[in-house]
Amino acid sequence: MFPRLARMPIASRLVRYLTGVVSAVLLLATAPGAVAAQPAAPAATTWQPPLSTRGRYIVDADGSRFRLMSANWDGAQGSWTGSGSSTDPANQHAGQNSYGIPLGLDRAPLARLLDDFHALGINSVRLPFSNEMIHATSPVPDAAVAANPQLRGRTPLQVYDAVVAALTGSGFAVILNNHTNTSRWCCGIDGNERWNSSQSAAQWADDWVFMARRYAADPRVVGADLYNEVRRDVFDDPNWGLGDGHDWYAAARLAADRILTEADPNLLIVVEGINWTGLPVDGLPHGRPMLTPVRTLSHTLVANHKLVYSAHFYGYTGPNHSGATGIGETHDARYQDLTRDQLFQALTDEAFFVEQESGEHFTAPVWISEFGIGAGETGTAARTWFGNVTDYFADHDADFAYWPLVGWEGHDDWALLRYDTDGHRYGILDGGDWRGTAWNHLMTAPTHRGPVAPVPVWRMLDTDHGDHVQSLRVRAGGDWDTGAYKAACPDGLRLAGLGHTSGRGLCTDVTTGDLRAEGNAQAVVTDERYVPAGGDWASGYTKLQCPSGQYLIGYSHRGSRLSAALCVPARTPLAGAGRTVWFDRSDNRPAGAGGGDFAYGDYKGQCADDEYAAGIAYTTRVGSPRGPAALLCRHLS
Repeated sequence: MFPRLARMPIASRLVRYLTGVVSAVLLLATAPGAVAAQPAAPAATTWQPPLSTRGRYIVDADGSRFRLMSANWDGAQGSWTGSGSSTDPANQHAGQNSYGIPLGLDRAPLARLLDDFHALGINSVRLPFSNEMIHATSPVPDAAVAANPQLRGRTPLQVYDAVVAALTGSGFAVILNNHTNTSRWCCGIDGNERWNSSQSAAQWADDWVFMARRYAADPRVVGADLYNEVRRDVFDDPNWGLGDGHDWYAAARLAADRILTEADPNLLIVVEGINWTGLPVDGLPHGRPMLTPVRTLSHTLVANHKLVYSAHFYGYTGPNHSGATGIGETHDARYQDLTRDQLFQALTDEAFFVEQESGEHFTAPVWISEFGIGAGETGTAARTWFGNVTDYFADHDADFAYWPLVGWEGHDDWALLRYDTDGHRYGILDGGDWRGTAWNHLMTAPTHRGPVAPVPVWRMLDTDHGDHVQSLRVRAGGDWDTGAYKAACPDGLRLAGLGHTSGRGLCTDVTTGDLRAEGNAQAVVTDERYVPAGGDWASGYTKLQCPSGQYLIGYSHRGSRLSAALCVPARTPLAGAGRTVWFDRSDNRPAGAGGGDFAYGDYKGQCADDEYAAGIAYTTRVGSPRGPAALLCRHLS
């Protein structure tokens, strides 16, 4: 988001936009600034890493709430522009250099910057980087670290290392954020629209494994924000679940699982929604999906308690307004032009439903990892929006991150803290900033503190475009049904529901917690050998029933035909009466069942909370759907 470009005259914006379409690499917008505020209480440093999730909350290792009260320390994604004049080559936009480092290191010592961060009251920092920064080998210019001479001669990544160590050593939690592919400002049509716009998807995932491993020994590096503001490029929209090279849902899941299995199992995984689709030009469609696709297709990772969803909100963007150019987008499509009630509804519909609707397959914490406004903003609509949006965040006890944390006096009035060339500080800690009242409300409003009770986990499985085997214990046993599309619940969860033709499944730990016995024993069931004599619970249908003492955690199919059931031994004896749950002609789920609609548009069946699934039945009749038609559900005791 580039707030300055969003306020340019329409004619100027049009010239810039059309030039970008021709070149396909024009930078259309600058990184958004952030709001400022009055001093707040220093962040507590007594929390215990690692962080994980319980329902809508992030918790620390003791199970106590850890609210992300964050700000963005930008620059390492490629926006350090030096201390000289605007005509100095060292002061050009980072699109012309590759030495992006966190801002302010040329103006204030690290120790002083950290003291100022504490004075703001934040407890965590979102720290952007670019993939280009990772691979840069040239030292940063001495001018870039003038106030921190100990950093002279270091590469951008080595400077980033020093900043991470300083932040975590001072008690802050750090969330790594892959902001751009190339070292430049973002976020328009600039070659950084997608994780794979300027590099391969494989290289992007490899870079994430590299970064996660690099800081794995630092427990206060707590999260991986996979990619910033996924959006439209010149030719194509990103999508959520189509299975192609623009599928952000699939790419995020792949990278997340690689990070958790190959680099650092303790990291939170932050998945942002789709920021905007459609070219923002007259006559062409445009939308801002944000997190709305999560309702029907949510992420299930190999770790049950590591997923955090994220969204960004700025007043000059909106449900039908990207904020990149404003061309072809009516002003009444912006958040700042909505009434307070309309804004609150938009925030709920586009993001906060994810955490407000408990017990769903998509329920997770939501982190608003960017929002902001300028100290010099005089527009009534924009100022009113800022007050309203911070009211919403405060009233809903939201996790948030302000953009940006550090800027320069006379250059970026969005920053919380600004420093001149002599290191003098200006901003919300120094009085006279209209944003201070709203910031203080956000920082001091009542919040949930202390222990968070564990809640049941619900996760969906999908085999839309391939396997979805999320159990590490199953993966360790190799390919259990070669050539079939396979799905298996993450470790600690059991299969509770299935869709009739969609290949979707539902996993949970409700009532029992982890039901599985020690070891990696499993049974792949492809016939009726475990159906006892006189135990025909689905007459006329083929029944794949688990051996005695085992329960379902997975399934496989070949095309529309069910192929196998995957069963594992329970840690306690399994007994109790059973019942057949049919779902080939309508939904059949218990009243008030958890998990929600895990197979949207499909018939589905689900066992009750106090039951486990012990078998799947399907038909082999020609012309009939050959997906699951019934579940054998048995009482847990």
